[in-house]
Amino acid sequence: MKRTPPKAKKAPTGPSQRQLRAGELMRHALVEILREEDFTDEALAGVSVTITEVRMSPDLRHAMCFIEPLGGKNAEAVVKALTLHTKFLRGRLGRSIDMKFTPELKFMHDESFNEATRIGALFDNPKVRQDLTPDTPSDSWKDED
Repeated sequence: MKRTPPKAKKAPTGPSQRQLRAGELMRHALVEILREEDFTDEALAGVSVTITEVRMSPDLRHAMCFIEPLGGKNAEAVVKALTLHTKFLRGRLGRSIDMKFTPELKFMHDESFNEATRIGALFDNPKVRQDLTPDTPSDSWKDED
């Protein structure tokens, strides 16, 4: 009797449930820390920062934090300031989350808002808008009897 070879398992295509759960835990904790702390850095003084997403590595040792300052202004300066305060944030994070290891933090500007604005502008273009609206039916297809 012939034996069929076992089917190869596909590699996971996205983050695991564990990574997603840890990322959300980190995001909520970072939001609380940023809300409570007063930073002396000029780039962070009086700036409201939104943490849109935290992506965790599979081993949960590294966290990539995507941020967007309110209004999208001075995003590069805010990212640099948060990068300078990474050790302080990581120390506070270690006390507020219940994980075996406190992950290394890397801050990046979230470009999805800029991309959404660009796509919205494309849809508002009159040439594109004519393709999106259905044509009015013409009477040319009717039989003339």
